[in-house]
Formats: sequence, C-alpha cells, structure tokens
Amino acid sequence: MSALLALGIFSVAFFFIATEKVDKVKTVLVAAAVMTALGLAPGAQVFFSERDGIDWNVIFLLFGMMVIVGVIKQTGVFDYLAIWAAKRAQGRPYRLMVMLMAITAVASPFLDNVTIIMLVVPVTVVVCDRLRVPAQPYIIAEVLASNIGGAATLIGDPPNIIIGSRAGLTFNDFLVHMAPISAATFIAFVLFARFLFRKEFVFNPDRAAEVMTLNEQRAITDRGLLARCLCVLVLVIAGFALHSVLHLEPSIVALLGAGLMLFVARADLKESMDEVEWPTLVFFMGLFVMVAGLGNTGVIDTIGAWSIRVVGDNYLAAASALIFGSAVLGAFFDNIPYAATMAPIVEELVADVPDPETGQALWWAFALGADFGGNGTAVAASANVVAIGVAARTGHRITFWQFTKYGIVVTVLSTTMAWIYIALRYFA
Repeated sequence: MSALLALGIFSVAFFFIATEKVDKVKTVLVAAAVMTALGLAPGAQVFFSERDGIDWNVIFLLFGMMVIVGVIKQTGVFDYLAIWAAKRAQGRPYRLMVMLMAITAVASPFLDNVTIIMLVVPVTVVVCDRLRVPAQPYIIAEVLASNIGGAATLIGDPPNIIIGSRAGLTFNDFLVHMAPISAATFIAFVLFARFLFRKEFVFNPDRAAEVMTLNEQRAITDRGLLARCLCVLVLVIAGFALHSVLHLEPSIVALLGAGLMLFVARADLKESMDEVEWPTLVFFMGLFVMVAGLGNTGVIDTIGAWSIRVVGDNYLAAASALIFGSAVLGAFFDNIPYAATMAPIVEELVADVPDPETGQALWWAFALGADFGGNGTAVAASANVVAIGVAARTGHRITFWQFTKYGIVVTVLSTTMAWIYIALRYFA
C-alpha cells in the first residue's frame, strides 16, 4: 500500500512539473513534505544517506560551481567568447550550433557535464542576444551534447562516478569501453541536429555583418582578475580529473575552488552569491526526497527485481533491459538517484554471470542507459535542470515540453545506437 501511495504522489508531482501548472520548486517541496509526513520517505535519514536521501555531493558541487561562474562572469570573458564564436561561425546558425555543441561535448568528458553547462550557457545567451536569435534551441542542443559527451569517461557524468565506484571500474575502463560509442553518437547527433532544429536556423545577414565588426578584446573588463580566475579554474579542473587520486569528492573540490576564487579575485561577495541558482538547488533537494520515498517503499527495487526475473540468464536480454529500461526510468526519476538506487541491483545481477567480460558488459549497458536517458526529459539529469534555471534567469525561458520534445527523439537515437554497440561488441 505504501509503495502505491508513494508512486501516486510522485506521479501527481511529475504531472504538475511536466504541465507547469504549478511552479516546479513548490511542487517538489509539497510532494517531499507529504511523503515525509506520511512516513514514506526515510525521515531524518534523507539528510544523511546518499542512497536514501539528498545527495549533498551533487548539491554542493552545483553550489561551488555557481559561485565560481559568478566570479568569472565579472571579468567579461563570457562576452569575449560569445563574440569570438559568433565571428568564427560568421553568424550562420547551424555552424554556430555545431561549434557550441562541439565545445560542450569535448569538454564534458573531462569536466562533469553540470560544470561545463554552467560555463557554456552564459556564453550562448550572450552570443544569441548579439545575433538576435532565440537562445533556447542552442542551449537545448548543448545540454543534449553534454549528456552524450559526458558518458565517455568516469568523471564526465555523475551516474558514471556512482557506477565506477560500485563496480570497481577505472577511468581507463570507461575510456576504452564508453568513449567509442559516445563519440559515434555525438557525430550522429550533430548530423541529426540539422534536421531536428531546422525551423530555428534563421540567418540575419545584417546582424551577422554587424557582429563581424565587433572587437572581442574590448569585452574583457579586468585582465588581472581574469588571469587569477583562470588559474583557479585550472586548479579546479585538475582537482576534478584527479579526485580519485586525491581522495576528494568533486563537491569538495568545487567548494575549495569557490573559496579560493572569492579570495584571490577579491570579488564582490553579494554579486557572486546573486549568481547562485537557489531555486535549482532547492528543486534538487525536493526531488531527491521524492525519489528517496520511492526507494524506501520498495518501488524501484521491485521494478529492478522484476526485470532480473524476466531476463533470467539471457544476458543480451539483460543488457537490452538495462539500456532501454534505464533510459526510460532515468528520464523520470533523475539519473543520479536512479543510478544510486539501481547500482546494487545490477551488482547482484552481475554477480551471477559466470563470464567476467559479459558481466562487465552489463555495467556498460547500465551506464549508457542512465547517461543517454538523461536527455529524455527536462528533469532527467542535473545538467538539464541547471541549464533551464540559468536560461530562465537571463530571460530565455525553456518549458518542460520544449526541452522534452527534442530530448525524447535524441534519447531514442542514442539508446538505439548504444544497444547496437553493446550487442555487436560483447554478444555477437
């Protein structure tokens, strides 16, 4: 009974989030409060358990990077990059989109995709404002590219960190097994984007000519501040890349970087704090509590156990279920708490596989489904929610369905390619 009640509350909340009839932050807070009051969420444990509550690593990673971006923004570097990109693309919409997507996808495997989105979206907004074209399609394309590119490495997408830790997989393991399909899927997405966003590619030759006359060097307002900020940013990126060696969580690296950035930049604290997307952080907290209610009442475990019984010892069927099932479920439950909840179930499934290579293939199927499923809806991945929040603050509002109508199509494309890749490489 409790499982049905939790699932009902989650479904109602998701309906209001999807239809945007009520503010999404209010929706998740009310739903989380109801689940907690009815004893469906695990009480005070939601504050102390990563698996059964709020993942503070995600919250503080977002907060730290928001502070860092807020300080960097004061240097004018985003305007510089926007003008540079617009000039290199000669104002051509599709060429500009490909350039921004490529920057995002190439950086996402080495920075987590939330971080790169927080760096790229402000640039995108500025360049689109310069060209007087709507920024929403470009932001959506960047988010989709970040979720595809981030699948390539251990640190590129938060679910990969969870899966790597649970399965004992290294950075090089992800690079060898995940990078090839991530690269192939990105190339297919670039080609497909020409058709997917075709109605948005409106070229204004007069505005493009005007942008070509701009001098991007004049956009930098404080070169000394920029130099200090870039030094700190390099240290933060190195910290992300070496987090397993340093034994520091990415959230700790982000917080240390934010503190160091505020210190060396001597930036205005209030102005930097104003750049923090507080509603986005609160939304994630409420969403984590809602998912904790599903986990605590056994909804997700029941679904996972049922899937295991269905596939039995047909390991290709198991891999297929993990890819497509993770893509569908991860799209609705957010792929971070989903990955954290399902990882123990996949571990049990892999433990019964006699061939280690086949067992590892199931982990790759799970990772690809969770990563690519992050494109499924507007709330399926952290990067999606952050990008929509940043876009809204700049006056470029992206609705749930505006994002999702593109995301679903790309998810079908990417998960189908992932299934073919897994089938041919590990089961053919």
